[in-house]
Amino acid sequence: MVNDDVQLIDETLAGNSEAFGRLVQKYQDRLYNTVVHVTGNIEDAKDVVQDAFVQALVKLDSFKRSSAFYTWLYRIAINAAISRQRLKRPTCSIEHARDCSGFEPAGNEDDPAETLLRNERCREVRRAIDRLDEEHRAVIVLREIDGCCYETIAEILDLPIGTVRSRLHRARLRLRDELRFFVGGDSVGD
Repeated sequence: MVNDDVQLIDETLAGNSEAFGRLVQKYQDRLYNTVVHVTGNIEDAKDVVQDAFVQALVKLDSFKRSSAFYTWLYRIAINAAISRQRLKRPTCSIEHARDCSGFEPAGNEDDPAETLLRNERCREVRRAIDRLDEEHRAVIVLREIDGCCYETIAEILDLPIGTVRSRLHRARLRLRDELRFFVGGDSVGD
């Protein structure tokens, strides 16, 4: 765990609310970016992140410090996001979230045809991720979008590493099947 986090946690437990505010500032954007991909909805993501920080503050004295603070916080948020998604049907698409937020991947190409093709591929990948069930979507987002290692994903989702690997494998197979018709003979990475 980062020493700065340990100090901020200790200060928070000693009654310094500003210390927890610094933890919030440090991790809120990163946490939000992950949660918005899991929920597919900007407003839900904001609510989940806020709830996760409130739960983290309330449960801070139970934090064992055997893992990084952000891993513990992500676990709280991802579990809250998955629970929220199960209670709320149907879900909003990731594409809708992108349209509401205005987020679009930046590119270096000046060629309008390349830009159009890249944007269409991004939309198709978002749609395919949105069609995954919550469990598969969570592992794909944590691994492929947030860049977490298998061990971190296992810790966040409280799963054995073998389950993470199998869910990730199944999620990738489903994404490949979903994108097969869009991609045609090309691979997604072309």
